[in-house]
Amino acid sequence: MREFTVPPVPAAPQVGGLADVVFDYAEDDPYRVALARKDAGGQWRDVTSGEFRDQVLALARGLIAHGVRFGDRVALMSRTRYEWTLFDFALWTVGAQSVPVYPTSSAEQVLWMLHDAEVVAVMVEHEDHAMTVGSVIDRLPLLKRLWQLDAGALDELLAAGADIDDEVVQRHRRAVTPDSVATVIYTSGTTGRPKGCVITHASLMFESDTMVTRWEPVFHSRPGDEAATLLFLPLAHVFGRMVEIAAVRGRVKLGHQPELSARALMPDLLTFRPTFILAVPYIFEKVFNGARRTAEAEGRAGPFDKAVDIAVKYAEALEQKAFGVGPGPSAGLRMQHQFFDKVVYKKVRDAMGGRMRHAMSGGSGMDRRLGLFFAGAGVDVFEGYGLTETSAAATANPPERTRYGTVGRPVPGTSVHIADDGEVWVNGPNVFSGYLGDPAATRAVLHEGWLATGDLGSLDDDGYLTITGRKKEILVTSGGKSVSPAGLEERVRAHPLVAQCIVVGNDRPYIAALVTVDQESVDHWLAMQGRAPLSPAELVRDPDLEMEVRRAVVAANTAVSQAESIRTFRILAHPFSEELGLLTPSLKLKRKAIETAYAIEVDALYR
Repeated sequence: MREFTVPPVPAAPQVGGLADVVFDYAEDDPYRVALARKDAGGQWRDVTSGEFRDQVLALARGLIAHGVRFGDRVALMSRTRYEWTLFDFALWTVGAQSVPVYPTSSAEQVLWMLHDAEVVAVMVEHEDHAMTVGSVIDRLPLLKRLWQLDAGALDELLAAGADIDDEVVQRHRRAVTPDSVATVIYTSGTTGRPKGCVITHASLMFESDTMVTRWEPVFHSRPGDEAATLLFLPLAHVFGRMVEIAAVRGRVKLGHQPELSARALMPDLLTFRPTFILAVPYIFEKVFNGARRTAEAEGRAGPFDKAVDIAVKYAEALEQKAFGVGPGPSAGLRMQHQFFDKVVYKKVRDAMGGRMRHAMSGGSGMDRRLGLFFAGAGVDVFEGYGLTETSAAATANPPERTRYGTVGRPVPGTSVHIADDGEVWVNGPNVFSGYLGDPAATRAVLHEGWLATGDLGSLDDDGYLTITGRKKEILVTSGGKSVSPAGLEERVRAHPLVAQCIVVGNDRPYIAALVTVDQESVDHWLAMQGRAPLSPAELVRDPDLEMEVRRAVVAANTAVSQAESIRTFRILAHPFSEELGLLTPSLKLKRKAIETAYAIEVDALYR
């Protein structure tokens, strides 16, 4: 067993709750820009801390007027937008508990979460969400209110609270303590019914304050500038909520973007110009692949690939120096890096708004080479790891000593140890209180304050954690070989034409894989060969595409033994999607659902 602890940075909160910072911020610096929101014309408009405080207070009065009381649970079902943050802080102001619901949730999922959490009111974004809730409302006797943002709900609530005295709201706020429940977040889960994670104000304050205190220097593009971040992660996910809270508590200008897709996100990065972002690896993969496609289309694929190689070598040399095992980049390497910074790396940074120099990545593993490339290109990406049950990050790479390919060291104030079977356990103030109404499930994962994460990993001598897979996802072939699929899948996905990969082989004679392709990258690849676009049915039978995917599989197999290698694969016509129930909202594969949906294709791999 190996264990590692990092001492805390900020003191644990002793009084108050999450909403207090809104009022303190406005009191200290009422004219400072706290947030930005888009107007009807798509232009960013600043919101000062004083304006935000006034809006939170007015909405809190409206919530009280509509019957929301201290300890009530209110569900929020929407994409990432300004009003969600407004509702969160207004609910915390009156001592209510927010229950985030993914906007893509089915009627049965909505029914389960609202029933299990005994929700008294729901805020939805638009009519489709309202219809989803409406289809199950007869089975939710405690649900009294349904507000629809795009139907004027915010104005309705603000008007309703006009006659409520501010002191009524303040009495509610003063009654909130750190151990009060702030939110119940349902795990998206790759299997089984979602469980409600009960998270207190103290856990979220500790988590966000730790991130702000320890990583504050990376929020800026240069010392002394205004820190700004664009939030595009789902606010129904704990990672997005942590960003929201940390931005307000850390006085970082916060913008919202509702779509987690590169096509929708890139234009807003150009106009908002964040100094740093928090994202999932998918975003960085899209930026990189887009840059390479552009270079290839301009006939500069060779120089671009050379620039990538130089960036990786440069970042590796800096990494070695940080750990005392190398002198840093040589003079020749520095000269090459300086040349490519002007002709390649600056264009990559400009595509992300031009001001960004740092980013944090979580949700799934990032390829080490991709992380090194961005670092060499002038955007340091600090990879971390966490769960809903740890209020977001449990580990993260420290800015001054990033070890690429790992998820970093325990965040200050937490401990990580590796159990005898390789499972990662976490202890600290950010660990949740338990699962709502499910003591048996809580006892199964909490052991004297330690959270058994279900993930497998290893700690090196410096306390850096590497995640190697999930306990429940270990495949065992009919020959008795245990295989962790995550590493193989990640390596296959490193190929620019591959979108997704799922490894199969449980109780089968060998390991195989189902692969989907990135349509945009494939269309570009075909165009560069002078070929017309292919239909999905044609793609899966195209011998040249099969050869490209085979190269990705062969490259992945070099990292494992023959018994663990992918023997065969099949290209699928369509990607796995959340709409089809094959991905979680945080884009993780639902393995059992995929294997069931593609049972015929899986069986064919073993004939």
